[in-house]
Amino acid sequence: MTEKKPTPHSGVPMIEAIGLSKFYGIFAAVKSVSFTVNQGELVAFLGPNGAGKSTTMKLLTGYLAPSEGTAKIAGHDMGSDRLAGSARLGYLPENGPLYPDMTPHSLLSFFADARGMKSSYKRDRIDAVIELCALESVVHKPIGKLSKGFRQRVGMAQALLHEPDVIIMDEPTAGLDPNQIAEVRNALRKIAVEKTILLSTHILQEVQAMASRVILVNEGRLVYDGPVAGLDPQGRGLEAAFHSLTAAPV
Repeated sequence: MTEKKPTPHSGVPMIEAIGLSKFYGIFAAVKSVSFTVNQGELVAFLGPNGAGKSTTMKLLTGYLAPSEGTAKIAGHDMGSDRLAGSARLGYLPENGPLYPDMTPHSLLSFFADARGMKSSYKRDRIDAVIELCALESVVHKPIGKLSKGFRQRVGMAQALLHEPDVIIMDEPTAGLDPNQIAEVRNALRKIAVEKTILLSTHILQEVQAMASRVILVNEGRLVYDGPVAGLDPQGRGLEAAFHSLTAAPV
């Protein structure tokens, strides 16, 4: 019997951080972070450098084990049921590793085989993510010869290949030119209709353009979780609001 998937905007929790902490000795990279992202939400995950964003994402994906707390993807505990959770998850880490001697097509074929995709489904999915991520012009070129922007899109295609219900992306627009950023925005909007997306970015314009909700961390702790408009109730601009919540006292 196949697992029933939630319908869009059903309010079903798809990403759950429950008291997540990660310690390195006495240093707390993440401290007691809790939040939930429901089916159909596109949520921006913000914070200054060193705030704990990437660590939190690695805890959510099962890449790191938490010192305390629980991470769940589509209801699966990523500590005790990681394989089932990973099957529902697409993850694009910042500067994700790629095989430079492979082409985008051969890389996608490799990952499709690793996931056990049947040949007809594999072919259809490779064609779909190549089109979605606008890789047609470089699909048979070595990845090592591609620009940073194209390599980022290859990583995104790999994360989307198996049609995951949950997508976690760490700085997906890093290194992209304005036209490429617009393409990524359009792709993410289409994907977010049926998927759940947690998107880390330093580009505040991206937050306004794509997200309906913001989760903000600073020094490893959650400092804001709410609508984009609520982050800036005085209308001073997101940069000013971000600074007021994260800047160290002078």
